Amino acid sequence: MKRSLYFIGFISMAFLLMYSCNEDKIGENEFGTLTGKVVASGSNAPLANVRVSTSPVSSTVFTDSTGNFVIEEILVGEYSVEARIDGYIADFEPATINGNATSNVVFELDPSTANNRPPSAPELLTPEDGEVLQSIEAIFSWTSTDPEGDPIKYSLELRNVNTSETLLFENLTDTTLTYSPLTLGTSYVWQVTATDEINDPVISAVSAFEVIPAPIDNRILFVRKINGNNVIFSADEDGTEFQLTSSEVNSYRPRRNVSNNKIAYLQTDGANADIFTMNRDGTDKRKITGPIKPSGFNMEEINFDWPEGSVSIYYPRLDKLYRVLYNGLGTVEIFQTPDGSLISEVAVSENSNRIVLKTNNFEGYDVKIFTISMAGGIQDTILEDVDGAVSGLDISITDNLVLYSYDVSGFEDPTYRRLDSRLFLYDMTTMMATDVSDNKEAGTNDLDPIFSPNEALIMFTNTSNDGISQKNILTLNPNDQGTRTVVHEDASMPDWQ
Repeated sequence: MKRSLYFIGFISMAFLLMYSCNEDKIGENEFGTLTGKVVASGSNAPLANVRVSTSPVSSTVFTDSTGNFVIEEILVGEYSVEARIDGYIADFEPATINGNATSNVVFELDPSTANNRPPSAPELLTPEDGEVLQSIEAIFSWTSTDPEGDPIKYSLELRNVNTSETLLFENLTDTTLTYSPLTLGTSYVWQVTATDEINDPVISAVSAFEVIPAPIDNRILFVRKINGNNVIFSADEDGTEFQLTSSEVNSYRPRRNVSNNKIAYLQTDGANADIFTMNRDGTDKRKITGPIKPSGFNMEEINFDWPEGSVSIYYPRLDKLYRVLYNGLGTVEIFQTPDGSLISEVAVSENSNRIVLKTNNFEGYDVKIFTISMAGGIQDTILEDVDGAVSGLDISITDNLVLYSYDVSGFEDPTYRRLDSRLFLYDMTTMMATDVSDNKEAGTNDLDPIFSPNEALIMFTNTSNDGISQKNILTLNPNDQGTRTVVHEDASMPDWQ
């Protein structure tokens, strides 16, 4: 009996101990489930492939195409749940996991650019408000900055006030834009919009400018270097200038033809040059040369001619001379040098059946000036067997005077530098050449001479013989002790018709 009581006591104690241990572990190994959804803030669009994790750590999952996720078998407890994806700000939500139950959280993620600031409204710089442009080309410039340094794209709107025609230039990344041709005698307004493609676009104030009316009596043409390119200008005899070609392309050697009311000129595209024509106001630019292009030892030294009253333009290509109609048709070979020398310059008188040519070797030297007939027959020799460079060629209205420049120093080097280039008049009747560069400053060169329309003056370029200094256009009266007058500064390659 006593042993039975001991056994019953032992069993009771064991039961109590076992019951006590189970009571301490209630819920300790229980699990629950967490579900949720991730959407974009504002639009509530579901976000796929969002990484969802918890702290303390459980499983890591990714949202499906509907933005939903499920994490199963999570120990009961308090958790911080994180949702993270590139392009959005990570978010944290609290979650309580209960045993054998499902908890739910919802994330609304803000874009990572939520605190991004827009660029400043563009400030318009040029043309200035109210400016009157002396050209059919406008160089638009403006400024804008972004607080975060984000890339900025611009749109420029240009409206012709007279016609209400509007041009839109989009996706610009630079803060400058060069545009031509504008319409002469016209008012314009323009405005620039900036965007960082994150925030709403910002827009500038409106600015206005005008373009001068078409020049009526601009008889002088010349070239000026702008941003490394030759740019053609016209001017009246009072010195008022007007820009005819864009500073974005290299245009030079202008030749005006009064009877056709057009200007011909050279324009380069890489290593190639073509002859173009345009109206006197710079409009209606057209290329007239095709596969047979002007060419020679140095494209800056190549010249062509368009005789007054003629429909043909004469130009050199290596050792051959061609003519082409000013509408681009009818290219014809006229002459080929018998010794393979290169033709660099040409002056034509269709009235007297005479063409003056300047030839040279591939270095620009071994020069010869001579005349040929329209049929290509060689006539008279004007200059030969001299050392040094020769450049510039014109023939008088009476066809008995030939004008050219010659470096009397006889210097020759690979850079084609000239040391003492002077102007000469050759009389076809007496076959004598006269130096007319009186009062030329020492250390300078007289280049690119042409006759004035009445032939009372000679117009030419003067510059230092260092080859890098500014060039100016001057006139001189060969019959008045060589009086020299500067008519255009920072200019070269004159034409006066």
